[in-house]
Amino acid sequence: MIQNISKHLNKNNLHHAYLIEGKREEIVPEILDFIKDLGIDTNANPDFINISLDSFKIEDARNLKSYAVEKGFSLNKKIFIISANNFLLEAQNCLLKMFEEPIKNTHFFLVVPDANSLLKTLVSRFYLISTRQGLAEEMKDAERFINMSLKDRIDFIKDLLVEPEEEDLVVGVPSSTPTTKLLDSTRSKALKFLNALEAVLHRKLVKNFSGLTLLGVSSGIHTIQNSLQVCLQHFFKVREFLRMPGSSTKILMESVALVVPNL
Repeated sequence: MIQNISKHLNKNNLHHAYLIEGKREEIVPEILDFIKDLGIDTNANPDFINISLDSFKIEDARNLKSYAVEKGFSLNKKIFIISANNFLLEAQNCLLKMFEEPIKNTHFFLVVPDANSLLKTLVSRFYLISTRQGLAEEMKDAERFINMSLKDRIDFIKDLLVEPEEEDLVVGVPSSTPTTKLLDSTRSKALKFLNALEAVLHRKLVKNFSGLTLLGVSSGIHTIQNSLQVCLQHFFKVREFLRMPGSSTKILMESVALVVPNL
């Protein structure tokens, strides 16, 4: 059960931009209910835009900026809901200034699976609400992945990054909640698994670090510190490239398989 996001929303003092991390199928209906409570029609209302995408690209960012600065059709607020599995780096950079300078009577609700996938400078411009429930399945897979041979890791990544068979539901114009389920893209699945892998790896290395500290084995401590540093630096680079259009998710994740130590 996710936390009730409406407790973060003040009808009388609405923030210009909210960033909500969690499952879109749970979050968007709650946002819609809140908007209806404001007396705003979510059907056939040109001042209400509901956009649901897999990847939010540079052209989507430019279109959003154009919509946002247009004069509203009514005296009421303009509301934008944008939900996406991932925001590509160019798109994020394009949106920075728009969210830095609020537009009068215009409010945004961005819904993402994980705010850590966004630029910190972009996140800082939002009122952040987290409803994430963790990465239970991904954590189990990460535990197994760390103990696999390199060949098995490569095979695991191949299975992980199988393209969705169902067509993505793309742009939402003024509408209610999409009825077609948006499947996770390969990039989104890669980011989720990378987050889980980082958490498990950190936990295991810290545990080994603590054990060696008790035994007074300094050489082992330095080895663990170096391993963790190399992995975290590489994960950071992989996340950056995953946000860039045209990058190969498969090659990037295969590089992860090479750099992760077998524990």
